[in-house]
Amino acid sequence: MSFINYSSREISCKIVYYGPGLCGKTTNLQYIYAKTNPEAKGKMISLATETDRTLFFDFLPLSLAEIRGFKTRFHLYTVPGQVFYDASRKLILKGVDGVVFVADSQVERMEANLESVDNLKINLAEQGYDLAKVPFVLQYNKRDLPNVVPVEELRRALNPSGIPEYQAVAPTGVGVFDTLKAVAKLVLTELRKGG
Repeated sequence: MSFINYSSREISCKIVYYGPGLCGKTTNLQYIYAKTNPEAKGKMISLATETDRTLFFDFLPLSLAEIRGFKTRFHLYTVPGQVFYDASRKLILKGVDGVVFVADSQVERMEANLESVDNLKINLAEQGYDLAKVPFVLQYNKRDLPNVVPVEELRRALNPSGIPEYQAVAPTGVGVFDTLKAVAKLVLTELRKGG
């Protein structure tokens, strides 16, 4: 749920990058952060576990468009991929305006992708959200690796409803901004509907 700050004339929207451990969520945000104009971004905050994986979130406000004279500011978060941190995932999903699911394209990670999508649906439902009604985009990451699942198979398994989907190689930026722009556009469309 977006937050409106009348004094600064800003609408803040929350986009959460969700997916299994080591699928590239943090790499997406690091790439976006590195390529974003310094005047358009805040600090990136990373809380890591003893295994150096993101525990809480990476935070990045990104100004994109105006709605009725208000600037929109996007706050990008990642969730920890490990099931052990499910409570943190739930907390980070609170007040979400849009979701990017980052799928790991490697054959051996298909089960982890499916488990993570199911976990996303459950965690959203516990907070009264229906994934079918939340702005939602799918990214097939790690497309540069030799052992990837064909896109058609990924689509059948992870995208039966036909939401926007993008192929990506997060460390080099392939598909990263396409994914972000797609989810931001869906969030802005929802905001405009909301009146």
